[in-house]
Amino acid sequence: MLVPRKSEVIIVKYSVIDLFAGAGGLSLGFMQTGKFDIKVAAENNPHARKTYNLNHNVTELLDDVCKIDYKDIIRRYGRIDVVIGGPPCQGFSNANRQKNHAISMNNRLVKEYVRAVCELQPKVFVMENVDMLRSKVHRFYYSDSDKEIVDSLGIQLINEKIELFPPSLISDKANDLISYYDQIRKFGWDEKTYLLLNVLYKQKKNPTKFKKTAENNEKKLIKISSEFMKNAGKDEIISKLDCELAEEISQYLKEKNNTEQLQEKLEISVHIQRMISKIKELKDNSIEVYKFDTDHGIYAHVKSYAVLDYINGFLSSEQNNYKIKSDVLNAANFGAPQKRMRFIIIGLKKGGDREFNLPKPVISSDCYRTVRDAIGDLEDIKPVYEVTDLPLQIPKMTFVAESLAYTLRDSDTLHNHVITQTKDTALRRFAALSEGQNFHNLESEMKEDTYTDPTRTQNTIYLRLKYDEPSGTVMNIRKSMWIHPTINRALSIREAARLQTFPDSFVFEGTKDAQYQQVGNAVPPVLANAIAKKVLELLSESDAEC
Repeated sequence: MLVPRKSEVIIVKYSVIDLFAGAGGLSLGFMQTGKFDIKVAAENNPHARKTYNLNHNVTELLDDVCKIDYKDIIRRYGRIDVVIGGPPCQGFSNANRQKNHAISMNNRLVKEYVRAVCELQPKVFVMENVDMLRSKVHRFYYSDSDKEIVDSLGIQLINEKIELFPPSLISDKANDLISYYDQIRKFGWDEKTYLLLNVLYKQKKNPTKFKKTAENNEKKLIKISSEFMKNAGKDEIISKLDCELAEEISQYLKEKNNTEQLQEKLEISVHIQRMISKIKELKDNSIEVYKFDTDHGIYAHVKSYAVLDYINGFLSSEQNNYKIKSDVLNAANFGAPQKRMRFIIIGLKKGGDREFNLPKPVISSDCYRTVRDAIGDLEDIKPVYEVTDLPLQIPKMTFVAESLAYTLRDSDTLHNHVITQTKDTALRRFAALSEGQNFHNLESEMKEDTYTDPTRTQNTIYLRLKYDEPSGTVMNIRKSMWIHPTINRALSIREAARLQTFPDSFVFEGTKDAQYQQVGNAVPPVLANAIAKKVLELLSESDAEC
């Protein structure tokens, strides 16, 4: 008697493209559902690409999103059901804090994400970003390239002033300086010259560092001075100021005891170079300047519109037809041992008047997972110092089922348990800090010769984590010098990855700093998984309606 074979269960998976994928935290959360197939991912950073390739069975990994041909992707893979990604978006007010940029070039990448959605027309899209994206801080400048689209969508414009030159330095030279607007490029320094002189300028409050930098770069300063003096005799005010700076550099290198006059010339010339950089950006991005204001400083008057208004207006328009929901989600509410606020946008192709919401929190604040939950089991495992060291073999342990450690410790081999070798000064600081304390809690003598202005350091610098609370937002903790709750050492790459809810089987590639950065940039997989389940719910409902 023939026994009929049981019919095989075929699991239909939804096709996904992940843009700005990084190491792959968002992809991992979607893959963990078993219902999504990442057909294509795009990531430009070479170290993150290595990590992504190692950990994801993706069909194709691209680099430059600006060059992606989405029609070709549809031709080769068929319709893409879901587009996910977190395009960098700095916002021009944050860019301006860097003093030498008027525009964050990263903002262009938001438009590349929007282009992907417009050309692929997925059933659902998910965009992840910093929580400040919902504010009016993140804006695009109104330019010739997007004027037609912005006007047709009726997006609100507001007047903005971009500071080109600070009021504190302005004098009767203001009108003379701005008269060179159309030929400003020829007065720009080369990058190496700017970087060195800008470092010296920023060390004006720290004479010891200033002197050391000048001594270490004396030959370079002599060469810079010589180059500037080639402009001697020219009438342009910027050339004259460069010559005056060259004379002060030469004088300082001879006497090496008076920085005041050199700093005065440096301040003016460095700010002129920052002005030149901003003007180049305005021109290169076709941003129309309506007028200049030279009464108190030098300002360029332009128009701007909110990034979020652009995303919502463009993608919810009749042409694209998405119903869009957005809100800030805290990763801690979804199981991360970390208070990480992320702005999430979900767009669903309209089909009737179906309403939907973003994922709802599953963990309340009084039940948040803690740093101890994430890394407590690693306390007795000594980290290594080099990424080239062999991974560590760790003993088996028994954990409560479904606990965080039970979920994350999915390998007997511990990769990336790597830290930076700590110098004596940092070790003394580590020893002086208790849980929850940071750089500002140190005695004044322990803060010297570290930062140009110690009073302006963030509260996350030299932060010793509290074991029995969730951590703050994990960024590049190597730069922040985060400290283990009970041991006088830095937090390892693996411990940072645990705080981000990456399982131990997920291995990071690249240099030490690159690995720390990848961890800090990632979407916590546990948050990504909650978003993926919501997307799956929306897709299932849409399919049922068809």
